[in-house]
Amino acid sequence: MRRILVANRGEVAVRIIRACRELGIETIAIYSEADRSALHVIWADQAVCVGPPPSQQSYLNMQNILAAALAHGAEGIHPGYGYLSENALFAEMCAAHGLVFIGPEARHLELLGDKAQAKAVLREAGVPVIPGSGVIRDHRELSEAADELGYPLVIKSCAGGGGRGMRLVKEPGELLSSFAAARAEALAFFGCDRCYLEKWLTPVRHIEIQLLADHYGRVVHVGERECSLQRRQQKLLEECPSPVVDAGLRARLGAAAVRAAKAVNYRNAGTVEFLVDAAGDYYFLEMNTRLQVEHPVTELVYGVDLVQEQIRLAAGEPLRYAQAELKPRGHAIQCRITAEAVRPGSHPFSGVVERLLVPGGFGVRWDSHLYQGYAISPFYDALLGKLIVWGQTREEAIRRLARALDELVVEGIETSIPFHRAVLRDQRFTSGCFSTDFVEQWLQESEIVG
Repeated sequence: MRRILVANRGEVAVRIIRACRELGIETIAIYSEADRSALHVIWADQAVCVGPPPSQQSYLNMQNILAAALAHGAEGIHPGYGYLSENALFAEMCAAHGLVFIGPEARHLELLGDKAQAKAVLREAGVPVIPGSGVIRDHRELSEAADELGYPLVIKSCAGGGGRGMRLVKEPGELLSSFAAARAEALAFFGCDRCYLEKWLTPVRHIEIQLLADHYGRVVHVGERECSLQRRQQKLLEECPSPVVDAGLRARLGAAAVRAAKAVNYRNAGTVEFLVDAAGDYYFLEMNTRLQVEHPVTELVYGVDLVQEQIRLAAGEPLRYAQAELKPRGHAIQCRITAEAVRPGSHPFSGVVERLLVPGGFGVRWDSHLYQGYAISPFYDALLGKLIVWGQTREEAIRRLARALDELVVEGIETSIPFHRAVLRDQRFTSGCFSTDFVEQWLQESEIVG
């Protein structure tokens, strides 16, 4: 491919443009009227306005995006993550217009995008799944499934992601209202109100396996990522490798993820997410059929440019790596820097970045679309950038990250930087002894202290 349209914004659009430049590929940026001065617009070879600020009228406007791609001679479209990255209809429309969708095929997006259906398929393939129900059709099925699973349980949208359409239910009296709320949120965000139930497992770690798959049936895994530090089902800090995954567990998780991909003849990059309990037992959670926000930690530890591999695989090239060649080296940690102070009752901020100082030095990477004077829009995600460090050991990476966070200055808006600094001082984190409830506990403790 010689020209790619980047169907996204923010830091991921910048990330894709950088990868394309290194491959000698021209890029076409799309932008909304609110993003005229955005960095991805400045850096792309061409830029096209596709609509007004609301995402539904711009970054989710499939007709306008396809028209921009065709009018400017794009051969492929990279959707990044979020927006149209897991939209089967958009992938079909790309194919119908002779454009390469840089991701899996529409059938994979449709099958694996339905969480309940994906669980059923992978259960048949021998991948352990979390105990749960099928799609709930009425209140009788809801009550029967809940009684069978027991409490606590979680209601999930079949089309969900990022915590949307999801409700934790701790006792029977919360069931009906939580089910109604989950359905309403799922309908609003995904246009689908189908939900199912899962057993709530705790304490557990959230571990995910990165996959690469070509058009010729070859699949490899690129190790695991530790993603247990979350708030509102949104990840805040990720590591590679996980401090609790040894070589044996890594091999078992990797084999299960590869088995899952082969069961559906998957292609391109993807991520299989698992919950892992204290005994080392693991359960399939979901498969993300796109690039992950946390992909840089894998790149630093395994020496693989995942965005460039996506492009090569989409173009029909065979995998360039054998499984035996993919060995972890050192340790990487990523902090998601958001326009939100992580504290009880906080919400994302908008405003102008009045001062920006970016850290550097050996083993430090800053993926962002920020610049001094940039206006943070209230229309979009609160992610400002990702601070990623690499060290020969986890201890070295933690020290390097602490130093880099001290150097990072973002003034004019509140950010999550103070939270990340506090986490690095917490003995539970430094010892590696934490689970998915870490942030909730930390917030409760901070509220008491406050």
